[in-house]
Amino acid sequence: MFAREKIKTKCLKERESKTDIKISAINPDNNSYKLEDKRVDLIADAILEAKSAGKPVIMAFGAHLVKNCLGLVVRRMIEKGYLTHLATNGAGSIHDWEFAFQGKSEEDVRRYISQGQFGIWEETGGNINKALISGAAEGKGYGESVAEMIHTDKFTKHPFKQYSIQDACSAYKIPFTVHLGIGYDITHTYPECDFAALGKTSGVDFLKFVDSVSNLNGGVYLSVGSSIMAPMVFEKALSMARNVSIQEGRNINDFMIVVNDIQDGNWDWGSGKEPDKDDPAYYLRFCKSFDRMGAREMHYVEADNRKFLCSLYNSLERKRSEK
Repeated sequence: MFAREKIKTKCLKERESKTDIKISAINPDNNSYKLEDKRVDLIADAILEAKSAGKPVIMAFGAHLVKNCLGLVVRRMIEKGYLTHLATNGAGSIHDWEFAFQGKSEEDVRRYISQGQFGIWEETGGNINKALISGAAEGKGYGESVAEMIHTDKFTKHPFKQYSIQDACSAYKIPFTVHLGIGYDITHTYPECDFAALGKTSGVDFLKFVDSVSNLNGGVYLSVGSSIMAPMVFEKALSMARNVSIQEGRNINDFMIVVNDIQDGNWDWGSGKEPDKDDPAYYLRFCKSFDRMGAREMHYVEADNRKFLCSLYNSLERKRSEK
C-alpha cells in the first residue's frame, strides 16, 4: 500500500484560494438573482404546506452551492424553518468548513496538482479528521461532528462561522448529513486520515438520512446541483423506508421532488415515460432515478442554483407574509 507517512503537508495560509466569502457571499435580501419560472411559487407552496403540517423538507446539494457563496441564503432558510434536513457530499462539507475557518476556499487544481500539493493542507485535513475521529468515538455522524466543531470552535477558532451552513444546522439542531466515497475528498490524502472513522460517521449519517426519508409523506425533497449523490442515496433510503412502512400499513408516495441543475433538460419528466437509451436524456441520472421514485410530482428546474435558491427564498417570504 502507499505509505501516507511520506506525505508532506503545507499550511493552508500558503495556498491561494479563488473565492473570498466576505466579498462574494450572496445576501438573501438582494433580489438581483431572479428566476422567471412559475414553478418557483408552486414549490414554495409545497414547502409551506409541509412546514405547516410538520413534514420534512430535505435539501441535498453538491459542493458548488457552497462555492457559489449561497451559505447566507441557506442559513436564512434554516432560521425560518423552511428546511428540516441538509445533506451533501464530502466536498460540500469541506468548502463550508474552509469558509468558516479562513473565509476563503477553492484552490487552483491545475496549479497545485502539478506540484503534488492539491488538497494536502495541514489545517483542512488536520481539523476535519480530528473531528471525525472524535465523533466516531462518540457515535456521532460526519455532519454533526464537523458542524459541532465549527459551532463550538472545537480544536480551532472559526472566525467566519456566520457564513457556514453547518454552523447553522448545529445552532438550530437540524440534521446535516454527509454522504461520501472513500478517495473522493482532499481530506482523505492527509496522513492521519482514519478510514474507519470516515466509514462509521458517514454510515451514521446515512441512517439519519433514511430516518428523515421515512417521514417524507407530505413533504418535499430538493436536489440542488447533485447529479450523483442526491439521487443515489435517496433511492436506497426510500426503498429501506418503504420496506418498513409497507409492513406498518403506511405509504410514502405523497411528496414532491424538485431537481435543480444547469444541464439541458429537454425531456418531459412528468410524462410518465422514460427516454430511449439512445437519447442523452436517459443518462441524466439525477432525473431518471428521481423519476422512478413514485413521488406525487417531480419538477426539473434548469437554472443557476443562485437564481433558483434566491427566488425560492423570496417566494417563501412573500407567501408567508401574505398569510
